[in-house]
Amino acid sequence: MPPHPKRKHSQGRRDRRRTHDALPTRNLVACPNCGEMRLPHTVCPSCGFYKGREIIDLEEKK
Repeated sequence: MPPHPKRKHSQGRRDRRRTHDALPTRNLVACPNCGEMRLPHTVCPSCGFYKGREIIDLEEKK
């Protein structure tokens, strides 16, 4: 039989163990072309611009 804990762990000890389990918040920046929030260093999904240049022509896909 495997060993079992002799005493129950306290809520504080349990919560301290779980402090790093939360997901970090995503770092979003505003697109300088359209103002929509997007991930940094990526093409804007709403307008298709990156660093002032049009990378993806979104009107062509529609």
